[in-house]
Amino acid sequence: MQENDKRIHHVLSYVRRTGRLDDRLKRAWQRYSPDFLLDINAGDGLLDLTPGFVFDRDFVRKAWGNENPLVIEIGTGQGENIIAAAQARPETNFLAVEVYDPGVAHTMLRGGKLRLANLRIAQVNAPELFKASEPGVAEEVWTFFPDPWPKMRHHKRRIVQPALADDIRKSLCKGSVWRIATDIEDYALHVHEVMDGRSDFANAGDLTVSLPIEHVGKGTAGRAASLPHADFKESERYEGRVLTNFEKKGLAAGRVIHDFTYRAV
Repeated sequence: MQENDKRIHHVLSYVRRTGRLDDRLKRAWQRYSPDFLLDINAGDGLLDLTPGFVFDRDFVRKAWGNENPLVIEIGTGQGENIIAAAQARPETNFLAVEVYDPGVAHTMLRGGKLRLANLRIAQVNAPELFKASEPGVAEEVWTFFPDPWPKMRHHKRRIVQPALADDIRKSLCKGSVWRIATDIEDYALHVHEVMDGRSDFANAGDLTVSLPIEHVGKGTAGRAASLPHADFKESERYEGRVLTNFEKKGLAAGRVIHDFTYRAV
């Protein structure tokens, strides 16, 4: 390999899978992608950003056609939350960031049926998007129920990481918030470890939650109850988050939902 062919390999928070689209989703993609899908990735099936792309207020103004505040959701799944929010808040712009084809197609289909003019979709690697952001481009960022990567050796793949927090803080207006939710206790501990000691974010939670202070992984989660615990601050359930089937399954399985609100300071 020649020197100029070498590439830097980043630890990714997802495994690239090409999900199959049924005929209904294929039609939705063909019909609605010109309206919703931002043309900002490198193409050829890659999730990298177009080289030189800058995510700033000027881009938002051109892409949405207005000066309205922007809310970004990292990992929208099938779009339930962001579609409901975009429908309820037409004066706010919404950006769905999702890597998987079926999720993108479902979000397009839902948004198209409702004729949402304030919704856009970016099928790109979220950390790259925030690294390319200019200060103050976003009003809020949401990360609801990210992939928990339960095996201990995979914890480094979790999307909430110090580097991403740096770039999200840069993208947020002063006083704006990053909202996070998980139904995995060990991920809640991970969020606290990444976020609570930062000087550029303040934990705005007012609930006291007891968590183990040691990590467990897949196959060892049963040890969590016997580990030493400590108290942490978390938030009430964010009323702007709809109760999705995914969250219902977590509740039915007896898992506790952990909500976080970190305010940019």
